Amino acid sequence: MMTNETDTSVFLLQLSFMGLNRLEGDECDSDSDSEQLASGYLPSNAWHTLGEEAKKYFRRAPTFHFMLGTFTADPPVQRPRIERQQKKAGPDEGRAMPKQLKRMEESHQEATEKEVERILGFLQSFFNEEPDTPISYFEFVTDPGSFARTVENMFHVSFLIRDGLARIRLDQDKLPIIEPLYPVEGENNQDTEARKQAVISMSYQEWQNIVKTFEISQPMILPATQATT
Repeated sequence: MMTNETDTSVFLLQLSFMGLNRLEGDECDSDSDSEQLASGYLPSNAWHTLGEEAKKYFRRAPTFHFMLGTFTADPPVQRPRIERQQKKAGPDEGRAMPKQLKRMEESHQEATEKEVERILGFLQSFFNEEPDTPISYFEFVTDPGSFARTVENMFHVSFLIRDGLARIRLDQDKLPIIEPLYPVEGENNQDTEARKQAVISMSYQEWQNIVKTFEISQPMILPATQATT
């Protein structure tokens, strides 16, 4: 070790010639370190002693750790699956939905029946005013201001045909005409007259052509809101 009394120039000179001194020092292995230092030679463990002393003044690099463990990925441990028990519907919950659907169906059916009866009233009224004048089917169901109401009128008129309260036939020009029927009370019209049913479709373009061809300006079946006012 170098003391404070040692000259700096002598220490640097010793470091520069350490390799040579070590070679020369190998021949004097029997001499003690103090004798070698006094004679100008460094001891055999000089570099090791210097390194051990210098190591105290340097910070060591921190050890590296993986946050998620090592790279050796082990298969995940399977957790036992817990079966959830389904909640059983109570007696009130089981009947709530069917009741709502039944009410909706009944209200819709009731509204349809009222509209069918209202349209039957229009048909009978027009027929009674002029019994000898046939009523054109297209003029009766067509609403010149609304394609949607025209389709609804066709839908409701179909119930009149189904229940035997009206019939549709062709005139001399092969155009459909409609007229009401008055079945005798207690008589089953299904047995006395065979009826044929057919599906009638109408597109928006056909609705426009019917309005233009038949020159329809006012609907024969007034809307429900307009009829009540």
